[in-house]
Amino acid sequence: MTRLVLVGPPGAGKGTQATALSQKLSVPHISTGELFRAHVSERTPLGEEAKRYLDSGELVPDKVTNEMVRERLAEADTKAGFLLDGFPRNTKQAEVLGELLAESDQALDAVIQLEVPEDVVVARLLSRGRTDDTEEVIRRRQQVYLSETAPLLEYYADILIKVDGVGDVDEVSGRVLAALRERQ
Repeated sequence: MTRLVLVGPPGAGKGTQATALSQKLSVPHISTGELFRAHVSERTPLGEEAKRYLDSGELVPDKVTNEMVRERLAEADTKAGFLLDGFPRNTKQAEVLGELLAESDQALDAVIQLEVPEDVVVARLLSRGRTDDTEEVIRRRQQVYLSETAPLLEYYADILIKVDGVGDVDEVSGRVLAALRERQ
């Protein structure tokens, strides 16, 4: 079984790596962003609630996100494992995830931290050319990530695997897979 969480700063390549790794490991890639979009487009009760927050530029509350993840992890394709991207974002969500997995006698196998220097991430995000991605905004998001995620990394210290996230997609996913093999 492969139950993984992928963490890293904005621009570290989490989504790209999650897609590549989910194919190589034959487990679904579960992104909170995709969950939000699916629920909103399907107009589910959770989607309607999430939309109110998203439309006003606020963060979707943990209780809504937790319930979306709970529903997704109950689907049959997650039985052999999964790769979470964007969840948990804080220790409260990590506790909920632990409880969800414990209900079916499961636990996370590893938390993979993609380590990318701030200047590299800033350059990557600036190269996308989005008008809302100014250097100041990007650096602020990096600081928010560090302050929110540092306690999460401490929470998962016993199953945390740090991987150099600089390089092409195959190089980085190769490092992740090698680190996972070493752990087994």
